Amino acid sequence: MPDFSDLDRPPLDAQFLQGRLVRPGSLWTQIDVLAETESTNLVVAAQARAGAPEGLVVAAEYQSSGRGRLGRTWTTPARSALLMSALLRPESVPAARWPWLGLLAPLAVATAVRRVGEIQAQVKWPNDVLVEDRKLSGILLERVDTPSGPAAVVGIGLNVTLRADERPHAAATSLALEGAATTDRATVMAAVLRELASRYQAWADADGDPETILPDYRELSATFGRAVRAELPDGTTITGRATGLDPDGRLVVQTSSGPHPLAAADVTHLHRLGNSAIDGEGVRP
Repeated sequence: MPDFSDLDRPPLDAQFLQGRLVRPGSLWTQIDVLAETESTNLVVAAQARAGAPEGLVVAAEYQSSGRGRLGRTWTTPARSALLMSALLRPESVPAARWPWLGLLAPLAVATAVRRVGEIQAQVKWPNDVLVEDRKLSGILLERVDTPSGPAAVVGIGLNVTLRADERPHAAATSLALEGAATTDRATVMAAVLRELASRYQAWADADGDPETILPDYRELSATFGRAVRAELPDGTTITGRATGLDPDGRLVVQTSSGPHPLAAADVTHLHRLGNSAIDGEGVRP
């Protein structure tokens, strides 16, 4: 069982968060805080299948089997991170544009962190938030089929008070380690959810138009213009320079054989191209 006695890491107050976020006209309809769960994404997916409406948010003080991309698992010390999942039902958005939601979510996190934390967070394609090349946050987007239609579960993991000796690897970071203006998880959670709601509603109202995302995404991208190595789902690897996104939200990597649009890949930032390229310090979820 995790130790919840750390006084430097106060628990989240669900009632307080409800009062700040669940209001008439708000996207958010319910905020739950669990002491411990296997995965907030699993909890929200189950509730989505049971008919939960859009706007449900489930946070946890500790996850025993938190999930990242490609089936990876990870854990953080109790109450050291913001761990939450939100239920969205973008019914008006064509299915072909749903992948853009996976880019919208990290953009919302980075923007909120910049505002309340006053640190220079950036987005790394497809779903990470970095400070320089140190990983601050990871997002896991999952599509769930429900009796009332498909839904999206947006899982967010954001390191808040993770300490240097608790990092899973040297390239992990937290708001505290970066000297953020606040490490109050309730403040950060409210900021992230407000930013996510604002960007999501603008995107959904525009039927998923990528132009509601692209300008800010370009501005905050840590990947565009970088030398990268991309490991594809089939195990093959390509190396080149990331030049931008195509109309489907795929990362375009310019290689010696031409441009390669990537729908899914494990991307590592490099210092430079060539046989002697040195890995950047981007972190895999």
